[in-house]
Amino acid sequence: MLESFLITSRETLEASLVVGIVLAYLNRTNNQNYKKTVYYGIVFGILTSLIAAFLFTFFSGGFEGRAEQIFEGITMLFGAFLLTTMILWMMRQRHIAKEIEGKVGKHLMAQPLFSHLGIFMLIFIAVIREGVETVIFLNAINYASGINFIGGTLGIIAAIIVGYLFFVSTKKINLKKLFSISSILLILFAAGLVAHGFHEFEEAGLVSGIVAPLFDINNILNEKGIFGSFLKGLFGYNGNPSLLEVLAYASYLAVIFVLYKRIESSRVKISV
Repeated sequence: MLESFLITSRETLEASLVVGIVLAYLNRTNNQNYKKTVYYGIVFGILTSLIAAFLFTFFSGGFEGRAEQIFEGITMLFGAFLLTTMILWMMRQRHIAKEIEGKVGKHLMAQPLFSHLGIFMLIFIAVIREGVETVIFLNAINYASGINFIGGTLGIIAAIIVGYLFFVSTKKINLKKLFSISSILLILFAAGLVAHGFHEFEEAGLVSGIVAPLFDINNILNEKGIFGSFLKGLFGYNGNPSLLEVLAYASYLAVIFVLYKRIESSRVKISV
């Protein structure tokens, strides 16, 4: 449940922040006549995301046996890749509001038709990007541990509330801390997807597990139990992993740590 909540809340929050920034900027600059364009962008973005979800489910349902294992493995690895790019992008963003407001300002300076089209595309792309990523992430979760509809729905609701409170109310919500905590959880979740992806490739016979299993602690903490299932869904826990899965998990975390250090060092150089 928590993994579904985490994915939908993070993705929805990013889209809602973009929408909130644009609406706040339009209000501040007395350009309320563009609000309908923003709403159209939201609606068409959601509809396109639903179409993408249908197509993904339709085509993925046609795989069986070894082809299904390979497809699931690719989906998990691709989902981990998208999560990683999203996390690294958020680490680099320190002035997201100014960046988006700058884009809106440029669109407003154009001819009315192009101004509406520019703002529409800004919102549409923001919504569909998060929507398509959510589709891929939730399918990856489904392959790894199963989707929780309640958790996903609560995540969407929570993100919309946070976005609304941040831009319409007191603006006292510490988004930096919120993104930092969720980024740590998402990094561990992505590492689990990488390990699960290689596990699927092992079962399909594409790669060797090297040593399989490396150890087996299911008698202590069973991955099919209540707590074990929770750890499996959120952190990619496996009670009897192969050496390849452990190496994949550890290597992913090591790469993320190096990239994080580089981003932090570049921030220090810029501030100096």
